[in-house]
Amino acid sequence: MSKDGVITKTVWQYSKPLAEDTMEILKGIALDYCKVKNYVYQRYSGIRSLDKLTPVYSILNEMRYCGLREQLNLPAVYYELAIADAVADIKAEWGIVKKKIGERVTANERLGAGDKMYLRTVLKLNHVYASVLTHQEYELPQNVKDFTLDVKHLNNLLCRLTRKYLVQPKTDNADSFRISPNGYSYEDGAIRIVCRTPRKRIAIPLKDGRTFDRQIRIQIKENFVLLAAPVEAKIKKHDDYTNTVYLHIGYKDMFTLSDGKVYGKALEDIVSPETERLAAKNRERRKMYNAYDQSVKDGNIQKADKIETNNLGRLKYDRQKERERRKTVVFINSEINRMLAEEKPGKIIVTKPITKNKAKYSKSVNRKLSRSFQNYIRERLAYKCRVHSIELLEIDANGTGSICSSCGETGKRKGFLFVCESCGMESTAALNSARNIQKKYNC
Repeated sequence: MSKDGVITKTVWQYSKPLAEDTMEILKGIALDYCKVKNYVYQRYSGIRSLDKLTPVYSILNEMRYCGLREQLNLPAVYYELAIADAVADIKAEWGIVKKKIGERVTANERLGAGDKMYLRTVLKLNHVYASVLTHQEYELPQNVKDFTLDVKHLNNLLCRLTRKYLVQPKTDNADSFRISPNGYSYEDGAIRIVCRTPRKRIAIPLKDGRTFDRQIRIQIKENFVLLAAPVEAKIKKHDDYTNTVYLHIGYKDMFTLSDGKVYGKALEDIVSPETERLAAKNRERRKMYNAYDQSVKDGNIQKADKIETNNLGRLKYDRQKERERRKTVVFINSEINRMLAEEKPGKIIVTKPITKNKAKYSKSVNRKLSRSFQNYIRERLAYKCRVHSIELLEIDANGTGSICSSCGETGKRKGFLFVCESCGMESTAALNSARNIQKKYNC
């Protein structure tokens, strides 16, 4: 989020190693935070609560008197933020539903212009949308009153599509929680946060002396915590950033430019070995889980306990996985920074992300796609473009991968290569796509 030359970014702060009893207290708060969110999901994610979601205060007021906070003995500084987080997730889920319905409406050739306008208007007005879903009376939106509409048919269509796409959120994530500024203070190099005991706070020693005065998220790790705080940073403006860069975001190489330059070369060589290592590790762990289940089923509790103790732990597994992920993240960010510094772009053109149908691919390909870091790369590129006042534009990817950038005829993909039998051109598929992005944008 940015405004008035300022952008909000998240900074991370590490705690020192914490005592076991402190970790247990923090895990207890995170678990109850998760319970509150799931309670809110269950109670307010249905159609009858759609018009309650904005503003959140009505739900907060109801939740204050439902007895859940007293039952969990969870301080208000955590309880109310858990409610706010859950409501935000429910609103995001409704946003996804509306987007999917909007796409179906656009693609439906049997609907007239007035029908589509009515449906899109209803999707924008929560109180009308809620009335349609609950079969309550409502006033027809002003901008569609002049159309002849089969409102009953259109409302039934909305109800069917909503039932199809609406799902109730649920979370098992019990390793983090948020806390507001009135719930923490600083003293002797530690952040002191509210606990369940009145007028008592838990001291969490920090590795650095930074202090904050805003909502922070506490992420629980093995024997320490991470603190995520939003801070404001000034947007940078570079007078010499004037170039236009046409960029293909790939799986093998991270960025391929239309002039042939490559940044993040051999990204796949970093990601794939870890993907295969995890696949092999998960196969072995699945065998252990099966052996554990069979031992329990056979009544061999001693063997089951032995398997659980020696083979089913996650500390080493998660530690190695996180270490490899951090290496990849550092590589991605350094290559984005290098590309911006060398190319000095005022504008970057990329294609919109393509949704893959995983059913068409083998298990090994699906594993690579799931760990390709494509979403992370796009998020970081977008963020760094905002920081450096660079315009980032996304165009439709249609035709940029299958057409020869030299002659315009349809070519063939051979692995990571692109071959055109019409003109004989051969290049990497990424370079051909980058050149097509340039041609498509400028035509």
